[in-house]
Amino acid sequence: MKLLKYYTPAILWIILIMVLCTLPGNDIPSNSFFEKVHFDKIVHFCLFGGIVLLLSLAIYRQKKYISPATLVILVIMAASYGLAIEFIQKYWAVGRSFDMYDVIADSLGAIAGVWMFKVTRRLFFSRNK
Repeated sequence: MKLLKYYTPAILWIILIMVLCTLPGNDIPSNSFFEKVHFDKIVHFCLFGGIVLLLSLAIYRQKKYISPATLVILVIMAASYGLAIEFIQKYWAVGRSFDMYDVIADSLGAIAGVWMFKVTRRLFFSRNK
């Protein structure tokens, strides 16, 4: 049960991503401005960066340390989750399709999540305060 306190935000975030990414296509509001600026790519970038950030924070808070290898594994897992969601959209989600640019945005967001974790750790968890 102690683990749950660290990982609950990440678990809820991961579930939220699955729900949002598998909504039927016609349930997603469209706006020509957002389509022109590729707003969905920005959303993908932020969602998958959030996965890595929240999981990194959970591990760091639990263990007081996180290795570079663990961060790489989290990036690979988040990017793989994004790829899996794209296949789910292609084969099972109504009105959705596979988009390789979403996978790229997911992967870049996951990488940015490591950077955000490092910034957050430095700002809020620094031992030299």
